[in-house]
Amino acid sequence: MRIGIDASCWLNRRGFGRYTRELVRALLAEDREHEYVLFLDEVTAGRAEGLPSTERAARVLVPTSAAATQAAAADGHRSVADLWRMRRAVAGWGARLDLFYFPAEYTYFPIRTPARVIVTKHDMTDRRYPELLFPTRRSRWLWETKVRLAIRRADRVFTVSEAARRDILAGFRLRAERVRVVSDAVDPGFAPVPDSPARSAVLARHGIRPGERFALYVGGISPHKNLERLVRAYGQWRRQQQGAAPDVRLVLVGDFEADVFYSSYPAVRALIGARGLDALVHLTGYVPDADLVHLYSAADVLVLPSLAEGFGLPALEAMACGTPVLASSAGALPEVLGDAGVFFDPTSVDELVGALDRVLADREWRRTLSQKGLARAATFSWTASARAALAGFAEAVA
Repeated sequence: MRIGIDASCWLNRRGFGRYTRELVRALLAEDREHEYVLFLDEVTAGRAEGLPSTERAARVLVPTSAAATQAAAADGHRSVADLWRMRRAVAGWGARLDLFYFPAEYTYFPIRTPARVIVTKHDMTDRRYPELLFPTRRSRWLWETKVRLAIRRADRVFTVSEAARRDILAGFRLRAERVRVVSDAVDPGFAPVPDSPARSAVLARHGIRPGERFALYVGGISPHKNLERLVRAYGQWRRQQQGAAPDVRLVLVGDFEADVFYSSYPAVRALIGARGLDALVHLTGYVPDADLVHLYSAADVLVLPSLAEGFGLPALEAMACGTPVLASSAGALPEVLGDAGVFFDPTSVDELVGALDRVLADREWRRTLSQKGLARAATFSWTASARAALAGFAEAVA
């Protein structure tokens, strides 16, 4: 079987890109039977790191005016000419492709091919909170149109969790057999890192004093990530200590400079200033994985307050590093964390304050959560995800 893959999401720094990169690598490592062809724009190919060798996967480079992940911004869209060039590149392979796979709906383009088609729809946050993902009606309409076309064209749909699968089945009224879970997973590079001069140097590079305690958030700086409530809860927790609060800062990790998604950075920044928390809440900007493992390992706790999550990959990465996790009870987070997480209503600042207070005050409880998290994270692997994808490929072609 020859499998074409849209790899134009490779440069994305959020979940879409990580899923594309890790799953494609795992497929090529696990599968020695089938042939692969990666389709991507020339800009992405020129900037991407870690693309598989051409010996394992042929590449089709398409001349476009911009990288797909840059053009498909929250307030913009890819040019019709670029979409046509991608479509024509796939059509040129004709019957030589048995299957074509989009690892993310984010970079979907209308496709003409006799091959079977599979699309990964990561979650339904776009349906639940469209106004928090897209700044204008036009951008919402463009996204909704793209997703509807993708689902209609797909012979099978992959998604990343059972919670997301239920939402997709209901939202698009699909038959159960059309939607399969091919889960996110965690890279082996995410593991506990002991305290050392190297870790201290990494922390200092990102504005964290070696040895200081901090609660950590990792993810997009987007409205649906609910960071304003997290800042309010942190400020309220400090006030409730009546001057006896432990010296714990709040560190928010996320790209607020180059991210093309809808951002709540101005509102979060303004709230931090209005609450007098400038010295206590630190926004690092983008942090590469090699540094991120040090931040996870040094943090007292990871907090994910999202209003919706199709999976919640930072929670899994944190658990793999031995970091306790406080998470919203929304979406797939309870499914991913199991009994290794502590949950709160994402709309309740008071619940989050209570959860923060307990976990930051109780070292033994943090140690217990850490051990549970390590065991839980070990149940996820990209190899298992690749095997699930291969089974889905076989079903679609059969």
